Amino acid sequence: MSSTDFAVPEGGGPAPAIFTVARLNREVRALIERGLGVVWVEGELSNLSQPASGHWYFSLKDREAQVRCAMFRLRNAAVAFVPKSGQQVLARGRVSLYEPRGDYQLIVEHLEEAGVGALQREFERLKAKLAAEGLFAPAAKRALPQFPRRIGVVTSPTGAAIRDVLHILARRFPPAVVRVYPVPVQGAAAAPAIVEALALASQRRDCEVLILARGGGSLEDLWAFNDERVARAIRACSVPVVTGVGHEIDFTIADFAADARAPTPSGAAEVVVPDRRTLLEALARTAGRMETTVRRDLRAAGARFAAVSTRLRLAHPGLRLAHQAQRLDDLEQRLTLAMRAALQGARHRLTASEARLVPHSPQRLTTDLGARIDSLASRLERRMRAELSRLEHQLDLAQRTLHTASPLATLARGFAIVTRADGTLLRDAAAVAPGELIEARLANGQLRARVTDANGTSEDC
Repeated sequence: MSSTDFAVPEGGGPAPAIFTVARLNREVRALIERGLGVVWVEGELSNLSQPASGHWYFSLKDREAQVRCAMFRLRNAAVAFVPKSGQQVLARGRVSLYEPRGDYQLIVEHLEEAGVGALQREFERLKAKLAAEGLFAPAAKRALPQFPRRIGVVTSPTGAAIRDVLHILARRFPPAVVRVYPVPVQGAAAAPAIVEALALASQRRDCEVLILARGGGSLEDLWAFNDERVARAIRACSVPVVTGVGHEIDFTIADFAADARAPTPSGAAEVVVPDRRTLLEALARTAGRMETTVRRDLRAAGARFAAVSTRLRLAHPGLRLAHQAQRLDDLEQRLTLAMRAALQGARHRLTASEARLVPHSPQRLTTDLGARIDSLASRLERRMRAELSRLEHQLDLAQRTLHTASPLATLARGFAIVTRADGTLLRDAAAVAPGELIEARLANGQLRARVTDANGTSEDC
């Protein structure tokens, strides 16, 4: 009977479908693959087999069950780690059935260490986020001091990293003073402690540069340096920060945020300080060049000095003075004779001038003018006295004439000047009304009166 024949059951009912084993496995395989699709499975890797074909065969298990897995060569070439039995892994693949044996299995397309994949995805997410904010921009990087005298190290005080850093700093640049900010570098408390240490160093400003260091480890071990708080604390720090975390192949978010990144803690120490031996060698080379330059300049100066000395000997001032001595004596004699002649001529001119000036002497003129002034003063005095006498006589006559015509003289003879109260002069008694006030000015004093009768007598007020 072929695989398509059907057995006829007793009783004449419909014949049931009968599958061959191969067909059954194909149907089950199709059902499984269509029903589940791509799945993620986490478990412990065991029974790993790596035949010459390049394919991997292994099992994933947990405490209650296991599943067989296959990962073909084109897929496992992209795995970033070396798998080994007992390792906890995360697999992505499709559930299928291996028809020849009827075993169902997981065809793995991607394999990663358990926990590492999630951490790696978080790493890439945070890196992209902070890069978009400009936290890693080259323009934000600060220059490191060329010769730092105070260096801060943020790391574990008991790890190998601090010993390596201190050794390198002491060997390369002994003058530098190192301040250690002790922090845990692994675990949940590591990131907050690192942030606090960076803030304290920034506040104190007692260091010119900071080294953030940790030795090598897995991605989980280094995760504190992938914390967003640590990256922001590095950028907020007022002191330049150099990272030396893990090994050369390890990169953390802190490395991108730092002002400079070194592959290892020792490398970070080498970045922040110059090499003493290199400086000494450069100094020796500079000293050699300076010595050569000074010697060359001294030789050139010596040659110039010799040339100048030769010219000075040929043009020595003593020789010129000797040549000019006789001429100086001759000029001195000529000057003496000329001065004597000039003095004698001046003396003759002075005598002649004195003779001409004597008749016009100011003293003589003063004497003559004084006598003339005295004569004129006597004449003026006599004329003034005569004129004053004449004027006094004329004044006396005028006074007598004026006194004779003065009203005061009339008043002295018993007369009076009568006026109204407003000062109007009264000449007629009819001009005054009875009861009106009048004033009478006498030779001595005044009288006030009220008129009782214009034709009669008046009485005092």
